[in-house]
Amino acid sequence: MKLFRQLLVAPAALGLLAPVAASAAELNLDGVNKYAAADQVTSISQFSDVKPTDWAYQALSNLIERYGCVAGYPNGTYKGGQAMTRFEAAALLNACLDRVSEVTDELKKLMAEFEKELAILKGRVDGLEAKVGVLEAQQFSTTTKLKGIATMVLGGATYSSNNFNSGNYATSGTNLPNGLSFNYDVRLNFDTSFTGKDLLRTTLRSGNFGNTAYGNGVLPNNGLEIAFQGAGAVPGTAGSSVVEVNRLFYQFPIGKDLTATIGGRVRQDDMLAMWPSVYPADTVLDFFTYAGSPAAYNLGLGAGAGIYYKKDNFNASINYVAQDAQSGDPATGGIGTSGSSQNFTAQLGYAASNWGAAVAYNYGSGTSIPAGTPGASFGNFNGITAGALVDGVTSNSVGLSAYWQPSTSGWIPSVSTGWGITSLSNGSPFTNLYLGSLDGTRIQSWYVGLQWADAFIKGNALGMAVGQTPFVTTLPDSL
Repeated sequence: MKLFRQLLVAPAALGLLAPVAASAAELNLDGVNKYAAADQVTSISQFSDVKPTDWAYQALSNLIERYGCVAGYPNGTYKGGQAMTRFEAAALLNACLDRVSEVTDELKKLMAEFEKELAILKGRVDGLEAKVGVLEAQQFSTTTKLKGIATMVLGGATYSSNNFNSGNYATSGTNLPNGLSFNYDVRLNFDTSFTGKDLLRTTLRSGNFGNTAYGNGVLPNNGLEIAFQGAGAVPGTAGSSVVEVNRLFYQFPIGKDLTATIGGRVRQDDMLAMWPSVYPADTVLDFFTYAGSPAAYNLGLGAGAGIYYKKDNFNASINYVAQDAQSGDPATGGIGTSGSSQNFTAQLGYAASNWGAAVAYNYGSGTSIPAGTPGASFGNFNGITAGALVDGVTSNSVGLSAYWQPSTSGWIPSVSTGWGITSLSNGSPFTNLYLGSLDGTRIQSWYVGLQWADAFIKGNALGMAVGQTPFVTTLPDSL
């Protein structure tokens, strides 16, 4: 049908069906016979009176080269500007239809030769259509994708010291969590898009990393925590293994290069244009998830908003997170209040195809410094609760991080490295904690990590890292 339409359009373009009234007396049958009997041309260049600038040049060329059904006059001309009678047009159309008939016969022969193969393909197509129909009828959602992640960890740790005196462990290590434990973490991500460019993420999460060898605040050095242990209720309490809303945020583009994020449950790295490490933000040992600077990249989680810019390889990000924004008491929480545990982060980065680097600045007020030594993270340090920077303590942190990875997996690993420095301060001495001002306290950290992709079996990853969790390098005289 498509070919027949082309045959009708082309003669119209050539003026073959021009409205010319011709009577039998006016018709030169000899001329028609000569036209019909003329040899078909094989190239438009055989016509001496047809030029590339003619408006129907391409249409005539297609008829000649594709179908070979155009004839000229004995003197080698086409006379494209001359009107044709209906008989002449019929002769031309008849010649073209003869060629179409030849093509149709060839197709019939091919169809007969490959009849079995065509039947198999038809059966497969019918089967695929049936499966697509089932999927469409039973699909979870037309706008939402569900992705589940389940992680199980078997391991333990042994602690022993004659001089150990920290928190609840006042004796020589008798109550430390020695021994093996088997724990799990489950996350269900519901990713919804309304325009194809935006993202509404809802994450349900549960885990039982409680009072185990990996428990938060249980160990004297919480740098050995598992990075994903924070699921469920507060680790170590009776409420472990409950299901919580771990993420709830909406991300959408603003113009071509800007992306905005806002949510009631969003993490710092969710709002960064790039993560400056090959190590993901949820790996096994907690310290190595912070790109070498647990103070600058503290992965604060709470209500927040941010915006980032990407153009070519360069990017810039700014975001704010209030970890206890749901509180209505400005003395103990809220957004932008004196009692809020809050983070402000700014990052500049460069991400090429297989390497990248970034510098980040973080201002924290009442937030924790994770994965540090007891002094650096204030884990039971002179009576201060583990991991908490309380009573108006603020931190100014800078992190420098970079990574490189080979273009193909093999013996050469990817390399990630980072360094961080933090300055602590508080306006007045702590109340009832027998401490003076923290002004002037300095904390540093660093790491280098190696990771092999497709180790032993495709899809596996093998890694190792060395570094120092945040440690105090300078203390004020008041301490």
